[in-house]
Amino acid sequence: MPSDDDRRETWDDFRELVNMTPSELEKWLASDASQEAGQHKDGGESTGHASGRRIVSILRKKKGDLSDEDYAHMRKVIGYIRRHSAQRPSGDVEDSRWRHSLMNWGHDPLAKGA
Repeated sequence: MPSDDDRRETWDDFRELVNMTPSELEKWLASDASQEAGQHKDGGESTGHASGRRIVSILRKKKGDLSDEDYAHMRKVIGYIRRHSAQRPSGDVEDSRWRHSLMNWGHDPLAKGA
């Protein structure tokens, strides 16, 4: 079970890195570009797309209602966004699979303040 300090740090990092609102993320997840991005297991939904749906759920919860499983997923999201952001390709990334994958995880690298 995470300590209060761990939860606070996770919350702060998650809120800093996940820069899309629940409605922005839902709209993105409904797009063809979102569904084509990421790694697909057996032709099904990509890991990032499934994560995005979970992130929407987390964003809509009150902080006090978050479970240990929610915090575990938030830590997974933080790790993914940090790792993937460090792999930014050169050139225009606006319509890149790299950006689309990050957006599935709730982070738009082209958003103001990103």
